[in-house]
Amino acid sequence: MKRFFTLFLCLCLSLVLTARQREYLWPKGKMPDASDKQIAAMLSEARAEGFQPEKNRQPYLEWLPAPERPNGTCMILISGGGYNSTCDMSLIDLWSKELTAVGVQCVNLVYRTPRPEGLPYYQTAWEDGQRAVRIVRGEASARGYDPERIGVVGMSAGGHLSLLLAANSQSPAYARIDRTDDLPCHINLAVVNAPAYVTTDADALGTKASREGYGADVALSKLFHFDRNTCPMSLHHGGIDPYSPNGSTQVYRQLRRMGIPAELHLYPDKKHGAYGFDRALEFMTQLGFLGPLAPEEDLDRRFPSDSDRAEYRKETIWPEGRTPCFQEEQNVPYIEWHHPAVRRSDAIQIIYSGGSYVGNGPEWFEVAPVRRYLNSLGLTVVTLKYRTPRPAAPLAKHTTAWQDLQRAIRIVRSEAAGLGLNPDKIGIMGSSAGGHLTLMGVTSSRHNSYSPIDEIDRLPCKVQWGIGIYPAYALTDGLEENNSGGGNDDSAVLAPEFSFDLDTAPMLLIHGDADKWAAMNSVKVWEKMRSMGIQCELHTLALRDHCFQHYASPGTGSYTWMERISDYLKVRGILP
Repeated sequence: MKRFFTLFLCLCLSLVLTARQREYLWPKGKMPDASDKQIAAMLSEARAEGFQPEKNRQPYLEWLPAPERPNGTCMILISGGGYNSTCDMSLIDLWSKELTAVGVQCVNLVYRTPRPEGLPYYQTAWEDGQRAVRIVRGEASARGYDPERIGVVGMSAGGHLSLLLAANSQSPAYARIDRTDDLPCHINLAVVNAPAYVTTDADALGTKASREGYGADVALSKLFHFDRNTCPMSLHHGGIDPYSPNGSTQVYRQLRRMGIPAELHLYPDKKHGAYGFDRALEFMTQLGFLGPLAPEEDLDRRFPSDSDRAEYRKETIWPEGRTPCFQEEQNVPYIEWHHPAVRRSDAIQIIYSGGSYVGNGPEWFEVAPVRRYLNSLGLTVVTLKYRTPRPAAPLAKHTTAWQDLQRAIRIVRSEAAGLGLNPDKIGIMGSSAGGHLTLMGVTSSRHNSYSPIDEIDRLPCKVQWGIGIYPAYALTDGLEENNSGGGNDDSAVLAPEFSFDLDTAPMLLIHGDADKWAAMNSVKVWEKMRSMGIQCELHTLALRDHCFQHYASPGTGSYTWMERISDYLKVRGILP
């Protein structure tokens, strides 16, 4: 009989853990700022026939089924809806499905809406959010997760509330009512999608950014305190969101000032919405919230073969005796054509390495694996070896490399049609100093770096896209060495050699958040491009330094970074 009773209890517990459970946040009569004009219900429920508002005043947590293989992390899911409703039913379902599958316990927070009268528009939601975190922390032992591995994921107003919970845990949203409020309400990570009302041209009334987040007098809202318990964040935003993506870049900048690991993912031509949840899972993996990191793998060993290359050809780029700014101690520059075994695009990607403008090589890890990967996708690749080491003064460190790049682009354009390729579908890509060189090629193609020497130089050297991987020397606090101030101060501005002329091309930028040649190099390029009406894509990678991709753990953004390139090229119609 005792054994039967034990089995019965286990069965009951199993049923409880696999069903959705509702847990109300406030004891009866103790809810702060209670109002009979607010409800707590997902929009699908509130719109259902027979819905009774008077029976749905209490905000609650909806515990979702426990994962089969829990990893000790719990995520609170927060819907958006302008603080007027909680309308992200499909996102809640998506997030819970993806997170539960990787071992995360999920719980949906249903807070009070619409906006309260006579209070800040976010106030009652913030009260509900802080109370929810305390309850979730108090449930940790019983539900089998770590009380210091609690995160949030939210969208729009839910992203705004996520920021409040992430940055303001030391500021009480309400007065203590019971022992639950003795528990801390900080969280340990946040995935923040399209946060609304983040810049000062939007936060006073909770509106769209009236000046798109721009202006000398537009800044990050003072509502967010960024206190001592502010947690790591992954920020995701569309490039044409009227709830300005500049809010996310400003939050990211502040996290960097505080030395808090963070990621920023910005998507070109995307409106208000939640994008790139795979990147959020990679962020959680990198920070250890989905379990121990797998051993790192060498990029060269993952892409060692030229089996997808059908033809190889090498050629010098300058006629003998005609090399501009010739210096004896520099190498002879050249390009190499790598034609894919199966061509799937008429575009051409030019790739070259970094090396501090001291050395460079098309066989280096920054070039050869990417070239092989793109060949496997059917793209023609041209690799460039430009002149190094740095030229003697008074020439700038990049002058001869820039000359070589402009000449290489013109040669590729001159030969493209004869090879069945499109001379107006050329992109350039480089890493580190090569990333700086890419910025030169993308932003300054109308400025000749040398005097024409033959008919090839009558061709334009503009490109249609650029890919910058941890570009160095892009800001004034790091013109020669690493960024002394991390690029975080407003005084660190873009290097004067970048013209940002009328032929400036859109870019994909990828950068390690912990890079001494700071991620703000890429972020401030993205901000400048957006101000010009040019939509770029950007990804930063938490905890990752320079050369993040050489050795990387599976499941992290450093491991899958080349897929960001193929994704970008597919969206642009470069790859099928």
